[in-house]
Amino acid sequence: MQLLVTPVFERAIKKLRPRQKSELDEAVRTIADHPESGEAKVGDLQDIRVYKFRLSNQLCMLAYRVLDESSLKLLAFGQHENFYRDLKRQDK
Repeated sequence: MQLLVTPVFERAIKKLRPRQKSELDEAVRTIADHPESGEAKVGDLQDIRVYKFRLSNQLCMLAYRVLDESSLKLLAFGQHENFYRDLKRQDK
């Protein structure tokens, strides 16, 4: 599975501690193995899926888009607060 990463996603990764990075890596592996595991969004965010996971005992969300059967584009991740608002801004 080929993974493409947005600059927003890449900047957010740099702010994580090593343990948090490994938890994020596990979530990315999960969606790479099972792209349908994330919840499909509708409306303004159609074609985007969001996978919820725990990062340091806090609920986080990972947004991604399935480009084709062999590639995913990782859009953003973060806490629920303002997540969808920021995702809409980024997606334009």
